[in-house]
Amino acid sequence: MSILDDLNTLQANDPENMYNRIFDLPEQMQDALRIAQSWQIDANDFSDIKNVVVVGMGGSAIGGDLARTFLQSKLLVPFSICRHYELPEYVDDESLVIASSYSGNTEETLAAVDDAINRKAMIAAMTTNGMLEDVCKINDIPYITLPAGLQPRAALGYSFIPLMVFFEKIKLIRNVSSEVEKLVNGLKRYRDPLIEGNKSDDNPAKSLAEKIKGRIAIIYTGPTLIDAVGVRWKGQICENSKNLAFVNQFAEFNHNELVGWSDVAAQFKDQLIVIVLRDQDDHPQIQKRMEIVKGLIKKTGVEVVQIESQGDTVLTRMFSLIQYGDFVSYYLAALNRVDPTPVHVIQELKGALLQKA
Repeated sequence: MSILDDLNTLQANDPENMYNRIFDLPEQMQDALRIAQSWQIDANDFSDIKNVVVVGMGGSAIGGDLARTFLQSKLLVPFSICRHYELPEYVDDESLVIASSYSGNTEETLAAVDDAINRKAMIAAMTTNGMLEDVCKINDIPYITLPAGLQPRAALGYSFIPLMVFFEKIKLIRNVSSEVEKLVNGLKRYRDPLIEGNKSDDNPAKSLAEKIKGRIAIIYTGPTLIDAVGVRWKGQICENSKNLAFVNQFAEFNHNELVGWSDVAAQFKDQLIVIVLRDQDDHPQIQKRMEIVKGLIKKTGVEVVQIESQGDTVLTRMFSLIQYGDFVSYYLAALNRVDPTPVHVIQELKGALLQKA
């Protein structure tokens, strides 16, 4: 029997209950919608926006990535993500800068907010507390207070839904509540096969985790709807499972990285696995490339797994894959005999940075 089918072993490996955080994503989104709808925003303070920049790092930034992906066919202004201490040079008083820091103490984000203030940009923020909250109070920046006590990567609903509601409140988009309702219903339906009570033979997330164990996961996606989803998969496998993973996109990697899938790669066939995340709206040429490249990689002996999104709406298709990947990362952590919650090496890095300050 797989250890993934022993609930006592799974729970003993997860003392801080990351499983419940993953399971509760739809409920977290409902709560995030409730909280965000009470956010008092004057749309007149955010008029004539020429571009949007979301500032954040890690789990706090992925909500912005997903919003950028979802809204790229809806917004008429450029939308970018800044993972840096400094903002792009084009940011000015006609720019909207949204700071996302779950802890409120992310040094890169705080520096970028200071940069935005100096440039007189329009600013809003999302945080639990910390220094970012203090900066907002001092500078009269509108912010929303998120529920505390989670790892940033486990607060995806709180980093994504308020962002969407904010855009609605300043009249950049519409119908957020109805979109979220459909999303929540879809995620509740699609998580049923993935829950820990289902045996490995009937649980696709457990089955995929067993395929990944002992291997480096290489994740490929299309360049539009699923691009940020692939980044989420990579991050969750690295952080929850403490397992190396890498991500790239069609068709870009076909012009460089693909050459690495040569006879030389065959010697690593037992150490690698390729996961291709697919969506029904992938461009026809991208779909052709996915099939051809699958064949090319399989010639090296490396296993290729393709996963299709599910759902009747764009948001549901995006997050169905995210939910799937989150469960995979949890089960892979159990197979790797590691606690999915702590990220000790990141804390070690932060401590070393403080010593060098």
